[in-house]
Amino acid sequence: MSETAHDKRKQPLGLLVGKLAGLAVLMFGFGYLLVPLYDKFCEVTGLGGRTGDAVVEQTLSGEIDYSRTVLVHFDANVNSALPWEFRPTETMMEVHPGKLYETTYFARNRSDRPVVAQAVPSVAPGQASLYFNKTECFCFTEQLLRAGEVQDMPVRFIVDPNLPERVDMVTLSYIIYQNEEATAVLAAAD
Repeated sequence: MSETAHDKRKQPLGLLVGKLAGLAVLMFGFGYLLVPLYDKFCEVTGLGGRTGDAVVEQTLSGEIDYSRTVLVHFDANVNSALPWEFRPTETMMEVHPGKLYETTYFARNRSDRPVVAQAVPSVAPGQASLYFNKTECFCFTEQLLRAGEVQDMPVRFIVDPNLPERVDMVTLSYIIYQNEEATAVLAAAD
């Protein structure tokens, strides 16, 4: 084989390697940006119970609509791998949009060891998630309960007065699951 034929085969191979390396860099960049993009998407849409801070600040400074009430239903679900009892202390609350309210969720670790858990909120109907603002919530951080420990976990919230009139009931639901990695680290430390 002549040297020129060998060089011609090398060029396409070098071009292919360059394209693949560029594609790998683009894929890495896209993967790196997914988390902040997803967080922004959730903030804008209210997906996953996330709401924007600007909405909360605006609502706190706004007027309370005493002429209207919205029924808030509280729900709780426990992942089967979590040895906890978890439930709302009240299942329904009638609220005035614009007013700050507080409720609690009851949690009890039924196991004989410490367990770390994380709650994930959701608001239904989906449209209402943009108008349901949690100012304080146990779902913002992981929760540790020692063996047999009982705890009331607070949630402070405001229903935005701009909630569409046709929405008269909102459901705040949590699923709580065990953080196995954090629980294992805790068990190793004990």
